[in-house]
Amino acid sequence: MNDISNLKERNLLAKERLMSMGAERIVPELYGAYFRKTAEFLLHGTYDDLKPERYGASYTNPVYAVSLLGTDMGRLLSFLAYELTAVIPFTAEGDIRLEDITMLYEAFLEVYTAFIAETDGMPGTGASEIPDERVEALTLDVRSILVSFVTDYTDVTVAGRIRDIVDPSRDFAKKIIMESDLNDLSYLDRFGEYVSDDTRRLAEFINSLPESDIESMAETFTGGYIRGFEATGKDLTKKKTANIRYNLGFERLVRASVKSFAKAGLDVTIYRKPLHASVRGGLSRVGYYGDLVNEQMDYDHREDEALFLDRAYIERKLEVVVSTYEEVRELAGVFAGPAVMERFGMKDFEPVNHEESLRLTEKQSRLKTELISREAEIQNKYIPMDERSYTIISYPVPEIGKDFENIFKDVVDINTLSSERYQTTQQCIIEKLEKGNYVEIKGKDGNKTEIRIQLHPIVDINKESVFENCTADVNIPVGEVFTSPCLTGTDGVLHVSQVYINGLIFKELVFNFKDGFVTDYSCANFESEAENKRYIEENILFHHDTLPMGEFAIGTNTTAYAMAKKYGIFDKLPILIAEKTGPHFAVGDTCYSREEEIHTFNPDGRELVAKDNEHTLKYRKDDPMKAYFHCHTDITLPYEELGEIASVDEDGVRHVIIRDGRFVVPGTEELNKPLER
Repeated sequence: MNDISNLKERNLLAKERLMSMGAERIVPELYGAYFRKTAEFLLHGTYDDLKPERYGASYTNPVYAVSLLGTDMGRLLSFLAYELTAVIPFTAEGDIRLEDITMLYEAFLEVYTAFIAETDGMPGTGASEIPDERVEALTLDVRSILVSFVTDYTDVTVAGRIRDIVDPSRDFAKKIIMESDLNDLSYLDRFGEYVSDDTRRLAEFINSLPESDIESMAETFTGGYIRGFEATGKDLTKKKTANIRYNLGFERLVRASVKSFAKAGLDVTIYRKPLHASVRGGLSRVGYYGDLVNEQMDYDHREDEALFLDRAYIERKLEVVVSTYEEVRELAGVFAGPAVMERFGMKDFEPVNHEESLRLTEKQSRLKTELISREAEIQNKYIPMDERSYTIISYPVPEIGKDFENIFKDVVDINTLSSERYQTTQQCIIEKLEKGNYVEIKGKDGNKTEIRIQLHPIVDINKESVFENCTADVNIPVGEVFTSPCLTGTDGVLHVSQVYINGLIFKELVFNFKDGFVTDYSCANFESEAENKRYIEENILFHHDTLPMGEFAIGTNTTAYAMAKKYGIFDKLPILIAEKTGPHFAVGDTCYSREEEIHTFNPDGRELVAKDNEHTLKYRKDDPMKAYFHCHTDITLPYEELGEIASVDEDGVRHVIIRDGRFVVPGTEELNKPLER
């Protein structure tokens, strides 16, 4: 019997068993209700079952599950219920995901069988009436089943994820995009994602645009990707595959981008966001996806790794990563990197912390950072960072408000602003910045920012540059100058009243730096200091004890800033645009992570020399595991909170760049006009 026939038989047997569970009353009723409801979801569930209005009585909600089933068992069964929600998108893919579906069915049935074995003869018994020793044994059984399920199936889940990244023949989504009648919006339902009315409106709007506009937008997107290779001197002719990541609704633009990449000799991969616990990794949604059916549900399960993350799991997962990359070595070698199309303008989400959720221990947090580092090292062996590139662009969605169409048009204009004009203006700023040994940034009107950025020394000003004159290639739109600071001497306080980072709002965010590293941090999202610190640790520090300042930049795209003010959408801007609308600071790796040895030049011919900091210089050649943190998070200080930016030379002379939110360097006058309007 071949593999697919065997899978189909297993799947059929599992489905028949699920169908029989509706009439069974052979385990204590509180548990029985869980199994019957979850079996029904596996057979007939839809995204309606997962919406916020039903979350209060959903087993995917750890608060509800724990209230009924106790802390330990409630968390375990809530983990399982959430894991099983992947059945909806997997079912849409049919036989190519048959193994994923079948193993989810079988894991659920194995847990059910364990309950039958441990509670035999007690079908009508309340959970509180089961003897403690049986509850304890049952909890251990269920935990063991779930841990084994995640660990043992890494050869399916983890290996499948790697293949999705590099293998263009895994083309479920690409076929929908390239072969569907996009004017018939029912094509959106074929992806198996949750699709809101807002996304249907977006697709309808994109369909209404002239073909010339679509082709121009696609050329901006793919052209930036190609220029990224050219700007860094990387050989694109060695590559055959790019990866497109996007949100549903932009299919017409994605189709045009696929065709544009093809003209450059590149096929594409388009893969779904991660679904299995072994590849989810917090709130990461790398890949394509639809609307978020329940953000609080995703937030409650962001640390589900706590169930299985230990040394044995790490070694097992890394073993699969290595063996899979060996199998796809040729495909990985010609992979060129991601091209990302982001969206913005969705409704705000402020998460609620629930103590019932699974949470990583301090030991597990350290293990997670180790796993991320080791996995990145393996990936870099097969897909070297210094041989690939990327690009990112962003567009609004109708949910942003009544001015959506005008905002969309303005964003398209911003994405195509003249690089040449900005290049000249930014050169004036760089010349003033490079007169100083360090840069001081001070806030105003309640902003407590007062920070000093130590600059790399320049040996020959005619041949070397510290700040990159960034035009529109990998980061669209145009508009910033940036550097990797020296750590020693980079000290002070960074404060932002409100900022959105990775889709989450941070209020009164404060970081303290000493010699370039974060020493303390706080925000005002939650009532307790401990919750606020944990929020930052999870979503900005990513479980590191500290992070260095990897970037200091001055955004110069005042046109984007004025647009945001005009429509009152500054709080909606993605970091991609927001970072161009003021000074910003990144915690984590430098902008040149793993590309320090590549010779990069500014348009004026001077070579960029600020690629390392003291930390990377110490470790990257001999111990890269310690050199990199595998994160880079931008935090933007808006112009209206900015008192002054000035470079200070060895004589103490201040060379002012911005004062009271306005550029004062000769040659930058044009940048102030949008601000005045």
